[in-house]
Amino acid sequence: MTSVTFQIVSDLHLETRPSYNYALKQTAPNLALLGDTGHIADDGIFSFLEKQLHRYWNVFFVLGNHEPANGSWPAAKQRVRDFADRMEQLRSRSTIGRFIFLDQTRYDMNDGITILGCTLFSNVSRQQAAAVSSRFVDFNQIRDWTIDRHVEAHTSDLNWLNKQVLEIGALQPQRRIIVFTHYSPTLDGRAVDEKHVNSPVISGFATDLKDEDCWKSGSVALWAFGHTHYSCDFTDELGKRIVANQKGYQHDIDGEFTMTKTFTVGTATNPI
Repeated sequence: MTSVTFQIVSDLHLETRPSYNYALKQTAPNLALLGDTGHIADDGIFSFLEKQLHRYWNVFFVLGNHEPANGSWPAAKQRVRDFADRMEQLRSRSTIGRFIFLDQTRYDMNDGITILGCTLFSNVSRQQAAAVSSRFVDFNQIRDWTIDRHVEAHTSDLNWLNKQVLEIGALQPQRRIIVFTHYSPTLDGRAVDEKHVNSPVISGFATDLKDEDCWKSGSVALWAFGHTHYSCDFTDELGKRIVANQKGYQHDIDGEFTMTKTFTVGTATNPI
């Protein structure tokens, strides 16, 4: 199996200083930006993304909960799709990399490795719904966004992931799957900041998928996410590598974010 190496980062929050001129040092041919990169309403985010396409072979982009600020989810998605179309046209007459918008999207890197990506909204519990709605900016900065719509979006993303993973496992069992999401798919203590373990809004950050097909499948080699502002890198009991490499805001950087860290799938020495 041909190996694939990524830089995986999330929660750059370029809507804050140092803004969209943030210097990302390249250490791999592929870049995965797993949400909360910036605000889609800001033209600067697209300048930042286009700059990366002149440096990386592939840039994978997941929407986080901050991207649609001061707009709506449909409008944010459309702006990203329009950008993707422009970049594909530019790519046809230049040597820039490929921009892949991961919105319930499958992308085959080669004959043995597949990327599955979506936002994977969290499954906000009924008990925490009021607290999540009042504390998360999503529900007052994103037009027409409610807890009910958030949970419906979670169900849609989860159903899609389960279906994709099951189909690949059945029809192409030789494939190794990499999953990129914004929201966290686990409540494993190694992936949760200990000070938030009993948080009254934890269901706004993470959903425990331990009983879901997409989580239990042996085809999934690596799952990377963002949103929690807590970085981790470990292998779970199923042999799946769980990764978060999150910058966060300047005041809450946990010290574990490493801009230059790389992740490889498919090598003989690291066959995840």
